Amino acid sequence: MHPATPEPAHTSPGAALELLVHGVGGTTPAEMLDDPRTVRMTGDETAAMYRRTADREAEKQPERFRDGPVPEAYTWCNLTSGNGSRALWLLLLPFMVANLAHWMRPPAERRRGTVRLYGVLVRLLALTLTVLLTAAACEVALDLAAWQCAGSAACARDRSWLGFMSATRDGWWSQPGRRLALAALVPAALVGLLWYLSNRTWSAYEAQRPPRGDGDGPAEPAHRPRPALGRPGFWYGRRLVARLRAAHTAAGFLTVAAAVAGAAARHDRGAGGTTRAVIGWALEGTLVVGGVVVLWVVCRRGRSERRVDDRIDRVVVTALPGSALALLALTALYAGWSRPGWQSAGALPGDVAFRVIALAQGSLVLALGVAALRLHRGAPYPRTVVHGLGGPVVAMLACALGGVMAGGIAQRVADWLDGPGTPGMGGGPIVGPPVLLSWQASVIPVLLLLLLVPALVLAVRTALAARRLAPVVEAEYEGEEPDPVRTRRIAATRARAALTDAAPVVVGIVSGATLLLGAGAVAGAWVTGQVPGRAFAGKHPFVEGVAGSAQALGSWLIGFGFILFVTWGRRAYKDASARRTIGILWDVGTFWPRAAHPFAPPCYAERAVPDLAWRMSSWTGRTGGRLVISGHSQGSVLAAAAVWQLPEGTRRRVALLTYGSPLERLYGRWFPAYFGPGPLGALHRDVHCWRNLWRHTDPIGGPVRLPPEAGKPEVDHRALRDPVVYGRTHDHPLPEPILGHGDYQADPVFAKERTVLLDRLPPALPLPAQRTTADARDGSRDGPGSGARDAGQGSSGRSSG
Repeated sequence: MHPATPEPAHTSPGAALELLVHGVGGTTPAEMLDDPRTVRMTGDETAAMYRRTADREAEKQPERFRDGPVPEAYTWCNLTSGNGSRALWLLLLPFMVANLAHWMRPPAERRRGTVRLYGVLVRLLALTLTVLLTAAACEVALDLAAWQCAGSAACARDRSWLGFMSATRDGWWSQPGRRLALAALVPAALVGLLWYLSNRTWSAYEAQRPPRGDGDGPAEPAHRPRPALGRPGFWYGRRLVARLRAAHTAAGFLTVAAAVAGAAARHDRGAGGTTRAVIGWALEGTLVVGGVVVLWVVCRRGRSERRVDDRIDRVVVTALPGSALALLALTALYAGWSRPGWQSAGALPGDVAFRVIALAQGSLVLALGVAALRLHRGAPYPRTVVHGLGGPVVAMLACALGGVMAGGIAQRVADWLDGPGTPGMGGGPIVGPPVLLSWQASVIPVLLLLLLVPALVLAVRTALAARRLAPVVEAEYEGEEPDPVRTRRIAATRARAALTDAAPVVVGIVSGATLLLGAGAVAGAWVTGQVPGRAFAGKHPFVEGVAGSAQALGSWLIGFGFILFVTWGRRAYKDASARRTIGILWDVGTFWPRAAHPFAPPCYAERAVPDLAWRMSSWTGRTGGRLVISGHSQGSVLAAAAVWQLPEGTRRRVALLTYGSPLERLYGRWFPAYFGPGPLGALHRDVHCWRNLWRHTDPIGGPVRLPPEAGKPEVDHRALRDPVVYGRTHDHPLPEPILGHGDYQADPVFAKERTVLLDRLPPALPLPAQRTTADARDGSRDGPGSGARDAGQGSSGRSSG
């Protein structure tokens, strides 16, 4: 790999370029270009454009490329799975899933009010996840460790690290209020860490300028609206992310302050101390006011996409988290006030907080479902997943993931502190976590049993589909001698690939069952809340035995789920291959900007899309040549998003080649407002020519299902044969592999279709006869859309973001 090399200022107008964009999991430039000798043309170690070393100055030698374009590879895998620290993003999975729910709304024609309501509901639900995670940290640090274990002689005796806080030692830290104030450092540090990570990733991603040469650009004409992904401010979410980051940070600090202040204030009101009781009321009232301000900030403003919004709400971004932190410090001082007669007994009333959070999440999911149905009825699309309810379904899964993580860590810590006691069943020196977590644990085995039904149905259906496909496979290879083993293998691969289309039904069933069982858990916890640690105490012996077993099993499962998260993160931190596998999750889940949760992993497309748009616009403007952007899998989504961002004149000189593309099969069905038939049809009309290659054996890619446009050929090629050759031939003496989702270039159709696309592009534009290096440098300042003046942009820093 060589250092970045400046491109020549004088180029021939007859060049043709193929810009390759890889898919999920990433690859190396050498693999993409099929040459071990590569050179970086522009970019950095995170994302860059590469060519073969021999093609470094290909524009000066157009005669070498009369039979095909100059290949150039864009590698972006380090944006999602580059270093070990990013493996810890796995712990932010609930936040990422909640953020996805924002983008899954159905398309809306005239119901802008419902669209705004949908966005507000998702942002509020994301806020409850932050409060839930912080409450779980408070449950572990404040309740289980500082209040219950340090207040119990039997528990603190076996744990030296809690000895200085033990109530039996009568030390300065032995008073419950001071123990709580000290333990509050743990959840406060967690909130601070989330703020730091969000702010740091903002500097690397959202701070990148969008692919517009004039910054803001003109406002979008009302009579000619652009698709959402083509708007100037779509990939520049700086203002909203800053506001949400401030609000969520403040919400986290206020949650910690409420846990500390609530315990001290309840004691002061019961002890009859007038001064301290008044101070407690004042602090709790201030916390309520702070919560109202946080809700106002979250609900007040959504995304601004029609123009680039550079403004930052300084008062909100600076004052809100700072005020919440100051209030937390005052609360800690108040709790540290000497109260000699105060003894910790039982558990803190955190169960009420968890019930309120669960009820709020369930109510928000239901309201989100109503809004989604209203939008879907206004513009129905038959292939939209779950009849337009994809957003609420995924939002419910985000809540479930948050509950598993919150309950898992509480159950595991309680089991560790409880000694010989069974997690969630009592019998040890401490009471244990809130009873709601025990109820939630008990419904997990029921949910797993319910999942067995659709799993068995899908298994049977796949086997039957493979048998039905066997004669279809043999008919496609007419003239070949049938081979039952080969046929069954191909048919089985096709049948398994079709399982992707059944995923929405399974996800819908899981989400619906989770909502119903979660509601049952909240109701059960409300009825038996006076018996913490045992959700089914006092029932019929058989019922209590079965329910107790389910609770114990669920407790272990919920703890196992959390440990699995931590284990994956630890393994990926040390193992590059595991880190690459986990990076695939982010390739799919973090394509979208952070519009609902600021602590979600950052959006890599806010770097990749500007990179591609700058490169395409600057290269065509400098050379006047033809360009085909060739995207595989997730790379096809990035390619389409970049083409949307191009100026109209540049789009007419660019061809789009997609293969193994999830544009319609996944994105069009799950994100219909952005990749539905309307936006994809507009892309087909705007780009000069587009061809899509797909296979029946591909579990991810598929056709884009666009009708033919007047004067334009159909986008979808007929399904490619996979394998290319059925049996052994003289040209293929060994069996050809079933490629599925990979290696589309191995099919001869690929090169043929790429050539057809280039031939359909208009001839190269004539450029001025004399160009100077100074002229090229002047052109680099103008950015995409500046035509031939873009000469120097290809190697400038702006092309990397």
